Amino acid sequence: MHTLTLDEKQGLKYHMTSLSLVCHNTAIQKGFWNKERHKGELIALMHSELSEALEYLRHGNPLSDHIPEFTGVEEELADLIIRVMDMAGAYGYRIPEAIIAKLEFNATREHMHGKKF
Repeated sequence: MHTLTLDEKQGLKYHMTSLSLVCHNTAIQKGFWNKERHKGELIALMHSELSEALEYLRHGNPLSDHIPEFTGVEEELADLIIRVMDMAGAYGYRIPEAIIAKLEFNATREHMHGKKF
């Protein structure tokens, strides 16, 4: 079981916070925040990115049309993270800290906890 060191936690927090700012500022610059957005709509758009990733898998995961050095699944999962980090930046959600806390919690759980899959 790997637990994060203090340096790893600080690095993760710094880089993910920076990513959130980049994602949110880009969305602002592209006009997506000209008006207040509904949080439910933002989450629905995150769902759509996962659905698009699933569709790529159903079709053999071909290369992306937009960034052909990556597969469609890679592109759609990147879109998902961009949408999550945009929302985090918009609403001040502490996603980096929550990820660190959740990783630490998960490290304490039993093997195959919940046995869902």
